[in-house]
Amino acid sequence: MTYANATERQALISGLRELAGFLESNPDVPAPAYTDILVFPPCTSDDEKRREVDVIASLIGSGTETFSSYRHYRTSRRFGPVEYRAVAIPADENKEQ
Repeated sequence: MTYANATERQALISGLRELAGFLESNPDVPAPAYTDILVFPPCTSDDEKRREVDVIASLIGSGTETFSSYRHYRTSRRFGPVEYRAVAIPADENKEQ
């Protein structure tokens, strides 16, 4: 998986704004109480992925943590009920702990 290029990024931003406007204009349409935007570093090694999450944490002004028995390394920032989260999943996550 790779990050969005400039065109894809703009399309995502536009789509999020369009969705917000649609939900605001159509109050009878159900909406979730919260949502997550997930980003996965496109790096190949576990160390590279963790370093990329560290960079993202610096960019969004948050800390990092290792989460779950699968050792997912993550950072996040909340915008009300919307969470932006970057997650590095170790290559051996499916191996027995």
